[in-house]
Amino acid sequence: MRRRRIVLSVVSLAAILSGVAAIAFTGGFRLNLTPSEPAGLWRIEPLYRAVARGDLVFICPPRTASFEEARRRGYLRWGSCSGGVAPLIKTVAALPGQRVEIGKIVVIDGAELPGSDLRTNDGEGRTIRPYAGGVVPAGHLYLHSTYASSYDSRYFGPVPDSGLLGLALPVLVFDP
Repeated sequence: MRRRRIVLSVVSLAAILSGVAAIAFTGGFRLNLTPSEPAGLWRIEPLYRAVARGDLVFICPPRTASFEEARRRGYLRWGSCSGGVAPLIKTVAALPGQRVEIGKIVVIDGAELPGSDLRTNDGEGRTIRPYAGGVVPAGHLYLHSTYASSYDSRYFGPVPDSGLLGLALPVLVFDP
């Protein structure tokens, strides 16, 4: 009898937690556990205007060889985007038509991008190649995070804006 009560309690708790998670997910809430932005609960706010430089956004990465490699290396978390990866939370650093130059740091239209030092190796010592630079094409965004080890457009280049889910708004976050 006691064992049955414990099993019933565990199953009930799991059902309640699953229901809460499903409601939160459909309501646009996401849990960020990556260091690119503060960890915690975030909400996707639909964007009813043109995306602007400086917007913090949720965006699904495209299914490209670069992102497949990133997934294999563990740079991307599991999630609901095409290819089974989680949306990225990044700041829009450059828009279509802007020139991105890559050297030791990133320069956009002649201005240095703060926090954009490039790395030649990832945390495991594997070679990581930077984006070559160029003009951001129409329908694409150049994304950035000031976190030094962030996997962002410094390495994968501009991404299609068709993957844009909306603005990233912190709800309950922890920034140690």
